[in-house]
Amino acid sequence: MGYLAGKRVLVTGGAGFLGSRVVAELERLGVAKNDIVVPRSSKADLRKLESCQKAVKGADVVIHLAAVVGGIGLNREKPGTLFYDNLMMGVQLMEASRLAGVKKFVAVGTICAYPKFTKVPFKEDDLWNGYPEETNAPYGLAKKMLLVQAQAYRQQYGFNAIFLLPVNLYGPGDNFDPSSSHVIPALIRKFAEAMERGEKEVVVWGSGKASREFLHVDDAARGIALAAEKYNGMDPVNLGAGFEITIRDLVELIARLMKYEGKMVWDETKPDGQPRRMLDVSRAEQRFGFKAKTSFEDGLRETIGWYLANRKGVQ
Repeated sequence: MGYLAGKRVLVTGGAGFLGSRVVAELERLGVAKNDIVVPRSSKADLRKLESCQKAVKGADVVIHLAAVVGGIGLNREKPGTLFYDNLMMGVQLMEASRLAGVKKFVAVGTICAYPKFTKVPFKEDDLWNGYPEETNAPYGLAKKMLLVQAQAYRQQYGFNAIFLLPVNLYGPGDNFDPSSSHVIPALIRKFAEAMERGEKEVVVWGSGKASREFLHVDDAARGIALAAEKYNGMDPVNLGAGFEITIRDLVELIARLMKYEGKMVWDETKPDGQPRRMLDVSRAEQRFGFKAKTSFEDGLRETIGWYLANRKGVQ
């Protein structure tokens, strides 16, 4: 039996898009269903220390996935909220975990923590070589403070906290709400609605020149669970698929898979965000044997299929 078997595991955000998959992976690794605790945000406001203290009581391992997230639009509209909520949740949850004698803390950060002009592929050692891309810097820095805290707590208290940096996620069950969704679900919804209305063109933000890397949510969940099981180091670790695609190519690929035959109009008054994103994923494979398995085109087909089958129930 592995490290996690027999442990009581708290998963914040465990009912969400990524969290529900992490819970399933934990069960696969031998954690009993009754030993997985998922606090609901309606009952546990993790921005408050007392809520964090109640949540971590009796836990052996904490996996912190809960976050307030969104695309470029939400980051521009509510940078203060994204900074405060994410910082307070993470900092207080880790402190409460330390005080409660939690044996391991898995902090899940974000690729937005990297500097704006990081050399591709992004290596973990480049994390402090500049300021993040401005549109999502408050969110990225709030999450990055968890790395600082994890390393400081390890040094002073011997607290076993690890820090993971997942790239942009996608997959069935993603957030398709246009006010807060990321690029893949936003595009899928745009094309579906354009086809439904018979529109001959779709407006897309930016120039299309920026590049992104995407990791299927099931792969991300497997990587997080593997790290919780096997990794105990102080160094941050990237979780990604190890490829990049320009937004222009992504738009054309989704249009082709959805059989949309209209025209794409690029609104260059809107920001591109970070110029390029692609992770060096070698450390995750070396330290705990993680490698992404889902091909991008297959993952997109699955995500499109899920949205089209469930769109009446999607916001």
